[in-house]
Amino acid sequence: MLGSIATGITKVSGFLQGEDSLATLNSFKEMGVQIDRQGSNVIINGVGMHGLKEPTKPLNLGNSGTSIRLMSGLLSAQNFDSELCGDESLSKRPMARVIEPLSRMGADISGPDSKPPLIN
Repeated sequence: MLGSIATGITKVSGFLQGEDSLATLNSFKEMGVQIDRQGSNVIINGVGMHGLKEPTKPLNLGNSGTSIRLMSGLLSAQNFDSELCGDESLSKRPMARVIEPLSRMGADISGPDSKPPLIN
């Protein structure tokens, strides 16, 4: 995540190729970040803090609760709308502990019954 909003190239070695991590990478690709994977090595061409592009579809984070929580904050600071969703299990998880503080900081974020999908 940090490599995506950094300026320049971030090299990651030993990248865990689990579903959660791959869903997060794919979400950043949807927002215009060039990411190259070669086995457990990842090269991220960061676009800077405000270089992300509005996704053309909801960002599916699978079952990654960590990703949806962290990305909610990151995307709240962007100048475009986004929707974060996930699998059936993630869609049942309460997100009030993320929504409420972000809303107090000025974010416009919501979800049905404070659960995903979350709209930023």
